[in-house]
Amino acid sequence: MSDYRFQIVNVFADSALSGNPLAVFEDARGLDTTTMQALALQFNLSETTFIFPSDTAIAHVRIFTPEFEMPFAGHPTLGTAHVLRGLRNSGDAVTLQMHVGIVPVTAVGDHWTLQSAQAPRVTEPTATRAQIASAIGLDADAIVADPLWIDTGSNQLVIPLRDAAAVHAVEIDAVLLRRDCYNGQRAMAYVFAKTGADTALVRFFFPQGAAFIEDPGTGSACANLGGYLVATKHTLPLSWTLSQGERTGRPCTLKLGVDADKNIFVGGRVIVLGSGTISLP
Repeated sequence: MSDYRFQIVNVFADSALSGNPLAVFEDARGLDTTTMQALALQFNLSETTFIFPSDTAIAHVRIFTPEFEMPFAGHPTLGTAHVLRGLRNSGDAVTLQMHVGIVPVTAVGDHWTLQSAQAPRVTEPTATRAQIASAIGLDADAIVADPLWIDTGSNQLVIPLRDAAAVHAVEIDAVLLRRDCYNGQRAMAYVFAKTGADTALVRFFFPQGAAFIEDPGTGSACANLGGYLVATKHTLPLSWTLSQGERTGRPCTLKLGVDADKNIFVGGRVIVLGSGTISLP
């Protein structure tokens, strides 16, 4: 038998049992892709990460959902950086090798911030605004500007809504979402509305198996919101606080920053909840 240690952390957390949970395998050497995918399904969290040695960064990190491997995701990046600091005594600046490239992550205490790995790639949806509104259970006038597919590491449909009430009112129509909010690989929707000068309420829906579920806190989508604001010529620099996850019972607080040079930053607090060991033949 081989033993593999893991930690469970909560990312974008305001308290120990809030935030988006993540499993982090401390040393994944000896695990192949099939086994990592099976372990991600075993834990059945939105993502599980696996740490490997790297010649170009502090660690090479692979990210798996219960169904597939991801090139980049925000809360796994922040949570894994936090675990690595404890394992390697690396200080408050960590670099992670991922499929999208080298991702720098920095900390102030337990609050971690990543810089987006790539400039936003922007694509207009083929569906109309009315079709997208129907897919998320709203009238067309609830969408206040053009939705855009944004990719700063993970491609997602960003949809600006009229107000917080519209965000709360979103109800996914699975059939229409698969038809009208589909990027060629997966259907998804990230909705947001301003709630103040520098605050916003957001929700993110994505497929898992045959169903659509709501994510408590989505760092990649937070980065894509930054990309959306860059693409739509929002005044820079900006610093927003995003609230997400209330409807899931896992409230999250995410920090979004975009500097004058259009660099995008995503941050939040990481709390270690526990650890353990998996034994495999």
